[in-house]
Amino acid sequence: MDARAAATAIVQRLRDAGFEALFAGGCVRDQLRDRAPKDYDVATSAPAERVLALFPGSLPIGVQFGVVLVPTSGHRIEVATFRRDGIYLDSRHPVTVHFGSAEEDAHRRDFTINGMFFDPLANRLIDYVGGAADLERGIVRAIGDPRARFAEDKLRMLRAVRLAARLAFTIESATWDAVRDDAAAIERIAFERIGEEIRMILCEGAARRGFELLHASGLLAVLLPEVAAMEGVVQSLTHHPEGDVLRHTLLVIDQLREPSEALAFGALLHDVGKPVCAGHRAAPEGDRITFYGHPERGAEMAIAICQRMKRSRAVWERVAYLVRNHLRLVNAPHMRPATLKRFLREEGIEDLLELARMDAHAASGDLQYYEFCRARLAALSHEEMRPAPLLTGDDLIALGHRPGPRLGAMLHALEEAQLEGTLATRADALAWAAETYPPDGTPAPRDPARAPAGGRRNE
Repeated sequence: MDARAAATAIVQRLRDAGFEALFAGGCVRDQLRDRAPKDYDVATSAPAERVLALFPGSLPIGVQFGVVLVPTSGHRIEVATFRRDGIYLDSRHPVTVHFGSAEEDAHRRDFTINGMFFDPLANRLIDYVGGAADLERGIVRAIGDPRARFAEDKLRMLRAVRLAARLAFTIESATWDAVRDDAAAIERIAFERIGEEIRMILCEGAARRGFELLHASGLLAVLLPEVAAMEGVVQSLTHHPEGDVLRHTLLVIDQLREPSEALAFGALLHDVGKPVCAGHRAAPEGDRITFYGHPERGAEMAIAICQRMKRSRAVWERVAYLVRNHLRLVNAPHMRPATLKRFLREEGIEDLLELARMDAHAASGDLQYYEFCRARLAALSHEEMRPAPLLTGDDLIALGHRPGPRLGAMLHALEEAQLEGTLATRADALAWAAETYPPDGTPAPRDPARAPAGGRRNE
């Protein structure tokens, strides 16, 4: 049973029990746009206690607000009692809730295009707030007084931006004015919620439009001042004919298509260190613009930003990797074989290559380093990238070496020689180990990829 059929079955059961029940919110909007809704919500006159009784196994996720999660046929359908809200004191939760009618419920929602209901049994739209007309005209409009709606929940300002970006809609003028006038108050919202909205803006396919609206509204300067600071930071026209760092970044995130969260934040923040690292150096042709150290400084800033946005450790570690290494591909053609193989097998390499591709497309268009790495990845087999060890730690201990840090260094050097193509057999490895690391502990600071007498080296 698909999600729509599962939600319809819930509506039917509630109706059979004598209650009013309708599809509500985003699923109605998406259905009217001929888009498949990601999920379905049901609004009903039934109190939460009756919903729990009618659907055993349901989860009371917000009984005080009349919200119950009904797992059915592999789907999780949110069922909420019609309500009108009292005053808000924390810019998020109403102090009191009064359960009422469908029309009252519509008027307490955020935007007209999210305030419609649909009767799946009668195949009938129910629209108390003019949502269908705004949907037809491509407008995001707050229901009633936009300042009152944003006072109830400041996060609605971010949602207005996200909806307008994702749907390619215009934010209605009074609603837009209210966002701009109240942008500074967005900081009252918990950063867990803010970070999730930023993630969705980046990942829903309209990141550039979303960040243009964030910037124009003043929200960007409040939430991500490090990104807003990119505006006006001039770059070399030779490498960046597109313009300043902010324009370049917008062109990069414009290419995001269903990205991982880490790639999305990495794309947004890859040049975040440039404003603080900008400088000049003398050259025969005149002063040159420089950004020495911006990948390393940017990685530090990216970690702080992701932590502020309450992203997971796995995400901010990967984002820091992407920011720190986003220029590393330039060195790939000059790397030794072992260094290149280690680079291309790093865990985040696919995201890094994609970031490098977008970065190049948004600048000079020079894809030579990206294409070089892609070609080497295609040419190298798994065995060449991750060869089975020729010797183990036990083998080295058997040769007279003692366990400890030196043993780990020996194994690393041995793999290095393997990756270079210097060593291919166990016999070669044993001879190499005996010559390079005498068991008496005498250090032999040689090039670990140098072949011993009689060994092989593939250049």
